[in-house]
Amino acid sequence: MYDVVVIGGGPAGLTAALYALRADKRVLVLEKKTVGGQILDAARIENYPGFLKVSGKDFVKSLLDQVRRHGADVEIDEALEIREEEDCKVVVTAKGAYETRTVIIAAGGAPRRLEVPGEEELAGDGVSYCAICDGAAYKNKNVAVIGGGNSAVTEAIQLSDRCSRVTVVQDKPFLTAEEKLQKVLLSRPNVKVIYNTVVESVERSGAVTAHLINMKENKPSAIHVECVFVAIGRQPECTAFKNVAELDRSGYVAAGEDCICGRGIFVAGDCRAKDVRQVTTATADGTVAALAAIRYLDSI
Repeated sequence: MYDVVVIGGGPAGLTAALYALRADKRVLVLEKKTVGGQILDAARIENYPGFLKVSGKDFVKSLLDQVRRHGADVEIDEALEIREEEDCKVVVTAKGAYETRTVIIAAGGAPRRLEVPGEEELAGDGVSYCAICDGAAYKNKNVAVIGGGNSAVTEAIQLSDRCSRVTVVQDKPFLTAEEKLQKVLLSRPNVKVIYNTVVESVERSGAVTAHLINMKENKPSAIHVECVFVAIGRQPECTAFKNVAELDRSGYVAAGEDCICGRGIFVAGDCRAKDVRQVTTATADGTVAALAAIRYLDSI
């Protein structure tokens, strides 16, 4: 039996594992896809204390190596359910089940969809959710980025280094990204920003056509590009755990800064309901959740 099962192998989950391991707890980390999560898409991280610049992949590699050296078990397996037994919890996965005394939910989220006609049909072939993953295929091509937050603007900047033209489509009258990122983006001569505009549908007819509408003027338009990169945030993947953790209207785990969901159940990272989602806040949550789990374990 494990002392702690961590669901999710991103910065929050790996940090939680690290703290639990250093308290001599037996720890399992479950990650359904690739250890690292969303941070793997970051070409460079420049706002994490102690690092002038580090890639997301290198950041995760160091953290994963550290966790493994402390003795964590790491499995690529999807957690489907958490069952509360009389003397333990059981994490049911796609491959089996694991008994544990505590669970830390650090499941992160998935890219949020536009949910417009044509999107699912073109996903992976004209619609992408990861500029780092797919941007190289569109060198010297025209592309669009949907969104105006930090993720969208960062992706647009990265794409502008290799693409002929980048059109950013933002539904607000202004960008919401950090001012420093906005300045970099708007200084690029091959970048155009369209404000107050949403995507109504996408289709392929040779090039990919994104049908737009200006919400302020109710005016339709269209842009023709090789790929539409969607960067409008992520959605939590917590539905499977609603029997042990209260979810808010948006599907995030409704837990406070103490990261406690219930008896022996904790949450950390982007799947927790909060205002700020950065790698620093994810690792902070991982620390808090792990220490809470350790206190719980030491009390039973």
